[in-house]
Amino acid sequence: MVALNDPLAARAHARAMEGTVVEAMPIIPPMASDLPTGVSSDDLLWEERIAGGGYASRVLPRGSRLRLIDLEGDACASIQLFNAEMPTERLNVADTVKIQWNAYLGAGKLLLSDMGRVLMSIVADDAQTHDAFCGAANAASNARTYGNGSNSGPYPNARDRLLLGVAKHGLGRRDVHPCINLFKGVRIEEDGAVTPVIGPFAGGRTVTLRAEMDLILVVANCPHVLDTRPWSVTALRATAWRGPVADPDDPIRNATPEGRRAFLNVDDYYLR
Repeated sequence: MVALNDPLAARAHARAMEGTVVEAMPIIPPMASDLPTGVSSDDLLWEERIAGGGYASRVLPRGSRLRLIDLEGDACASIQLFNAEMPTERLNVADTVKIQWNAYLGAGKLLLSDMGRVLMSIVADDAQTHDAFCGAANAASNARTYGNGSNSGPYPNARDRLLLGVAKHGLGRRDVHPCINLFKGVRIEEDGAVTPVIGPFAGGRTVTLRAEMDLILVVANCPHVLDTRPWSVTALRATAWRGPVADPDDPIRNATPEGRRAFLNVDDYYLR
């Protein structure tokens, strides 16, 4: 046992921890051995394993790709997005659903801002269980389910984790807007009932998104608000790399008239 009341011993102990690798941490500089074909390690922007109950945030440049992997089949990635240059523009879940005439997100779908622009597009998805209805669990809902919902307690909630993430970028509680949950889904029945699609699932499911604007991304990895099991959430892996901006012939850009308009709004923004 190190005598941490001795400043010199405490310093020696802290310095001895250099190079320690734990289960959940950002890798600096980022390294990954499973990048897609044609992607150089020099293009890596971010590599991090986000523990169950954890959170992360990053600024991603336009054109970059973000790959999220549900490593063990029980992650829940609650994400929020902001225009990095003007964070008052942010993900609008209602418009994302309404403008695309589709509430079930998957490959080819867009994540739209409250100003009619595309923040991110989903370029690949083998999970196919996502949620644009329920938002993030909060302290009260976690208290009902687990008996404790405090941010510093054993069962942290997604909303408060998102608050910690936005605070890293000078934002506050009023900026924590409705999120989209990746890897945990819901199905709306004909009678309007909401059926959770919670899993657990097979590990290794992957979603890859493309940043269509310079973004602030915040992600919390906490149980879904409709998950009534004993606390269960497993690690999430995030990898981001530089990539080209969508060109005029991009199939996602041109999939629908509504999508083309949203991409044109992005073009107009960057023409300034």
